[in-house]
Amino acid sequence: MTLPTREELRLQWTRDALGDPEAQMQRASVDASFRSYWRATSADRSWIVMDAPPDKEDIRPWLDVAGRLARAGLHVPEIQAADAGRGFVLMEDLGDRTLLPELSLSSVDRHYGEALDALLAMQLHADAGGLPAYDRERLVAEMELMPEWLLKRHLGYVPTCDEWDVVEAAFTALVASAAAQPQVFVHRDYHSRNLMITDRDNPGVIDFQVAMLGPVTYDLASLLRDCYIEWPRDRVEAWAEAYRLRLQAAGIAVPDSAGFLRAFDLMGLQRHIKVLGIFCRLWYRDGKAGYLLDLPLVWKYTREVGSRHPEIAPLVELIARCIGDRDLARPAG
Repeated sequence: MTLPTREELRLQWTRDALGDPEAQMQRASVDASFRSYWRATSADRSWIVMDAPPDKEDIRPWLDVAGRLARAGLHVPEIQAADAGRGFVLMEDLGDRTLLPELSLSSVDRHYGEALDALLAMQLHADAGGLPAYDRERLVAEMELMPEWLLKRHLGYVPTCDEWDVVEAAFTALVASAAAQPQVFVHRDYHSRNLMITDRDNPGVIDFQVAMLGPVTYDLASLLRDCYIEWPRDRVEAWAEAYRLRLQAAGIAVPDSAGFLRAFDLMGLQRHIKVLGIFCRLWYRDGKAGYLLDLPLVWKYTREVGSRHPEIAPLVELIARCIGDRDLARPAG
């Protein structure tokens, strides 16, 4: 007896969940993980089916976080049906309009205003109880992806013992800054490709399953120093300061303007150092070459922001020496 394919299982499960044996499906999008998304059409309405093969992904964290965010008033996809054992979720279709292509110098204040409103609601009202802590071990493990996948695999460079001391000193400073911040609900991927323009209650929020309890500036840096789009420094810092004042008014114990900006800078550096490694890993391990095209912007953030902070500048200089005149967007030979 031939076992059904994943495609056959997905279609049959969706038809059963919708009560429509004629429901049709087509691919909606892929993910940087093992998940895929499919658009199902039934009775003139469309739905999204998330397919997360259970041997590769556990959808229970996604379901848990979706509930937490919905209860906090955020617009996350409403769940129609879920099967954790088989790795399927049938949910509201938020459409195809991610925030990224909608952003321009004239529209960004409006769109970021909505995104920052949603972020504040998430940080003030989303239940973070029982979520994993974004602690030293996790922060360092993420940053270690950079020397492993950017320096060694992508650039072919193995740091010396003295250079490892430079790396570890920078990591220590970044972790200390993160630990000193107020700890809140953290989406961990709050940026323009995971925020949707919908018919109501913008933005729609997706890709939240890795949420943790962590530093208050993490999602702010993820949004304002987005790996896929860049804004002038003075504008970014003005947005960050306005958000600091809102946190302060809400009773969050944030530092003064200079202290908050430093924490924001260092948190963004932790994220960008991690992403330098992740984008390389997505190509060399997972065959997803498109992410290499985003490496130059992530490196630009790392170089420019890191150079302004003495505790990180030596690491920036080390990475710059390794890169030399190399085009980061080109795979290693």
